[in-house]
Amino acid sequence: MLNMVMRHSLCIFLTCFGLADSMAQEISIDPTATYLDEDGTETTIRPGESYNGSAPLKVHFECNPIGAEGWDAYYEWRFTLEGEGTQEPYLIRYDKDTEYTFTKAGSHRIVCYATFTRGNESVEFTEEYWSGESLPFSIGISESKLEMPNAFSPNGDGINDIYKAKPGYQSLVSFKASIFNRWGRKLYEWNDPAGGWDGTYKGSDVADGVYFVLVEAKGADGRTYKIKRDVNLLRGFIESTSSGMTE
Repeated sequence: MLNMVMRHSLCIFLTCFGLADSMAQEISIDPTATYLDEDGTETTIRPGESYNGSAPLKVHFECNPIGAEGWDAYYEWRFTLEGEGTQEPYLIRYDKDTEYTFTKAGSHRIVCYATFTRGNESVEFTEEYWSGESLPFSIGISESKLEMPNAFSPNGDGINDIYKAKPGYQSLVSFKASIFNRWGRKLYEWNDPAGGWDGTYKGSDVADGVYFVLVEAKGADGRTYKIKRDVNLLRGFIESTSSGMTE
């Protein structure tokens, strides 16, 4: 009789242990990274996928644990930059979800370490998990670029009506541009490379002629820009879309 009771108890123990182990194995994570691409479209990627573009880039990261209800959770988002001579993270965030704005050029590697515990049980998604088949997020930030034109024609024809940075600027983490007349009076100032000057001062058109632009900017790659050049305002100039006037 005693042997039967012991065998029954052992069976219950093994069954419960197997059930607990099975429940532990069902826990998983499904991290995502969401950002607005250069077209303004919200895009979500998963580990192993990548994005390459311009700074600044704001990314929202979510760990998305699955089957972890009733478990205590510990999270680490680890950010490393390739080519710095060390694999140590330059940033660690201890949140289930986090947001970060990338402003430094290079290839960034991001992983989510997650540990779940309940009593004596634990399930880990840490170094061994991410060094196996699971790949990190890869965020590539391009080197900076900025050029300013030497002329524009604000005549309302829809072509070259605004004086602004040439198309193709990228990875600028700061930007400031100012327009002056030949006597040194500041006529206009803007702080976004997508913005520009429409050839007016206090709501009125300024005369055709030569003006002066001063631009101070900094790139995600650490490059600094200090551009000083003449700006030819040619309101009477009629151009085609193929005109090279802004080159």
